[in-house]
Amino acid sequence: MTELSGNQKRKMRSAARLYAVQALFQMEQSDASVDAVRREFLDFRFGATTPEGDEMAEGDVDLFTEVTEQAINWQAKIDQMTDRALVAKWPIDRIDTTLRALFRAGGAELVALDTPPKVVIAEYVSVAEAFYPEGREPRFVNAVLDHMAREAKPEAF
Repeated sequence: MTELSGNQKRKMRSAARLYAVQALFQMEQSDASVDAVRREFLDFRFGATTPEGDEMAEGDVDLFTEVTEQAINWQAKIDQMTDRALVAKWPIDRIDTTLRALFRAGGAELVALDTPPKVVIAEYVSVAEAFYPEGREPRFVNAVLDHMAREAKPEAF
């Protein structure tokens, strides 16, 4: 077995976060269980080749599993934190499903994992940029996750 470089590990962790957001989105849209969606991602997306011949990134399976699991376990708390970070007229149930999945994945890392807040914010802003390359959403994600991080881990600021 070959040892992965630091850069390869970072890319795999970034891919796992992107896949976690996609999985959480899919679970909400289809009402599928976390186990069913996770199995689909692990079997058909991590490192797969698309019909067009494009290779999908390998992801950090452990991080993907942990983020999706903790996003479900802590969803009520994460949604409450997100609501507090949003403008009063825009509760979490009114925002875009992709953003909701993104906040739940990032919130899972802030609430249940030992990921430093600056890493969580940077990584999920990057995910937002992948979904919204031309929009204002990445700045919005930055602001909301910063607020959530200050609530979840005030000692880090």
